[in-house]
Amino acid sequence: MKVLLLQDVKAQGKKGEIIEISDGYARNFVIKKGLGIEATPAIINEKNQKDAANARRKQQELEAAQALAKELKGKKIEVEIKCGENGKLFGALTAKEISEALAKSGYDVDKKKIVVKETIKAVGVYEIEIKLYANVSTTILVSVKPQI
Repeated sequence: MKVLLLQDVKAQGKKGEIIEISDGYARNFVIKKGLGIEATPAIINEKNQKDAANARRKQQELEAAQALAKELKGKKIEVEIKCGENGKLFGALTAKEISEALAKSGYDVDKKKIVVKETIKAVGVYEIEIKLYANVSTTILVSVKPQI
């Protein structure tokens, strides 16, 4: 019997998979405990449509991330921050502040996607990596200037 799993079943499969198991095991354990439902042709078709929609959505996200990476590559973003007389910052420049500066420039980038390798504690120009999607990243230049 074909069964669509609603939860992970040990030694059988993961949630969302359609598996082939014996009729007795399916009726007396998997379906009875609510771990799965019988996979009728309508359910199989619905699952295939959902899988196709998810694949299209992921492809669109990937294409959008690649387009944004191409647009951001080599851009120079200016960030003004409070600092002392000798050019040392009060604290450090964070990914949140870089994200806000990108938002002012018209780019919506989540602060979790910004990778600051070394802490930025002085005025200057720094190269920052942005990981937009799996295997899609780009670098930008961040110019840190004292706030007047």
